[in-house]
Amino acid sequence: MTNQLLFLCTITTTTAIIHSVNVAFFVIFAAVAYWIYSTWRLNSPPSKWRRIGVVDRMNIYPLKSAGPLELNPEDEVTCDLLGLRFNAAHDRSLMLVGDQNQMISGRQYPKLVLVHPKMLSPTRVVFTAPDMEDLELDYSHVLEQSQGRGVYTSIFGAKIKALLCGERYDKWFSRFLLGQESGMRLAYYPYRKPVRAINMRMIHQPLVTCDDTGTFNNATSYMLINLASVKDLNTRIPHPAHPLQFRGSFQLRMDEEVAYAEDNWKWVRIGENTIFRVLAPCTRCIFPTTNIFTGERDQDGEPLKTLNKYRLWPHQTGPSLGIQMGLRQTGVVKAGDAIYIEDE
Repeated sequence: MTNQLLFLCTITTTTAIIHSVNVAFFVIFAAVAYWIYSTWRLNSPPSKWRRIGVVDRMNIYPLKSAGPLELNPEDEVTCDLLGLRFNAAHDRSLMLVGDQNQMISGRQYPKLVLVHPKMLSPTRVVFTAPDMEDLELDYSHVLEQSQGRGVYTSIFGAKIKALLCGERYDKWFSRFLLGQESGMRLAYYPYRKPVRAINMRMIHQPLVTCDDTGTFNNATSYMLINLASVKDLNTRIPHPAHPLQFRGSFQLRMDEEVAYAEDNWKWVRIGENTIFRVLAPCTRCIFPTTNIFTGERDQDGEPLKTLNKYRLWPHQTGPSLGIQMGLRQTGVVKAGDAIYIEDE
């Protein structure tokens, strides 16, 4: 009798264990399946879209922190993982580094906004600046001219190896920014895809991937500015800010102006094919206080001072204006193209 009871207890215990294992396995399976489904939903473009406006202007900055490339209204611009590209000029594929290999930007040298690029041919760009001779660069010869000379630098903690363009370019930028023969070096992004890690400021944004880091961009390869938001900001400050102070890839002119509507968008489509995932708000540093026509900072710290009063959210490094985006479907865009968002 005792042996029978022990046998029955053993059978019951084994059955209970098997049942518990099955339940645990089902719970884990269901959780994994739900995570996969949720991730798929988050990263799947919507099936329905709603038009909100048009591309008022596109901005390609061949040199980080310098002025935008001159584009004609009919020019078509390619959107790929590295960012906007017109002919051989990729957005922010050139950057200055200092004598300690540190990133140089308009934060330290606001005069950089006075450097203006213009395409001379599909591969040649010329840079102009006040009281400087023109500086021509041929993208098709950069790799040859660099002779393999590389430099390790970083962008907000995200390390990257770049190629040095050559002494002629180094002297030109050193003369313009420092008034001396050395101190600045021009670096080139030589890769065909994004290779940087996500920088520390964006690491906690759940939708950002390494493919969104672009070339020498601070955060992501694309950023959109809503002109209605800039218009509202300008009602709050003594002197209006120019939209180019915010250095967006795209400037949106809404059909019906709604300031800061972009805060709530998840997806953006431009034209018929080019699709972007909204990744994060664009937080602002001191750079937008730079006058793009004089290269001087606003003495009162505007518009950053006012933005800090009503556009600074908890856990942000600065006030937000505009949205950071990641490309999810490549395409070609031009000024006047319609812009759509998800139609929920």
